[in-house]
Amino acid sequence: MRFAHTNIVSTNWKSLADFYIKTFNCKLVPPIRKQSGTWLDRGTGLKNANLQGAHLLLPGYDENGPTLEIYQYQPINNQGENTPDSRGYGHIAFEVNNVEAVLKILIKNGGRTAGEVSKKIVDGVGEITFVYTRDPEGNLIELQSWKK
Repeated sequence: MRFAHTNIVSTNWKSLADFYIKTFNCKLVPPIRKQSGTWLDRGTGLKNANLQGAHLLLPGYDENGPTLEIYQYQPINNQGENTPDSRGYGHIAFEVNNVEAVLKILIKNGGRTAGEVSKKIVDGVGEITFVYTRDPEGNLIELQSWKK
């Protein structure tokens, strides 16, 4: 058994995929997905499911590593932004060398902060520097860096 992917449902999959490619050096994994049909309806539990999107290889892994799957359904069910304490999936996290430097890139590419850069010594582990941010569609992302 192994972890396969995390999915983000987007209102503009191409734009959101571009953000993750430019900000986190994710790599597009062909082919572009265009999926619909009764098989998709049965698997998702939706009626007339229709989606497009792509898989992005996450940084730090070879070509068989886990991916970030960004899909856009037609039609889409929009909802408000979650907060870090919302029930369910909360955020994705990227371990980076320099939180402040990646935060600047994230903002330049259309993301924004959700919190402030913070540091804490965790006994037996080291010092963490982290901040919660949001991608251009409001999904939560944690940037973190550890010093031993």
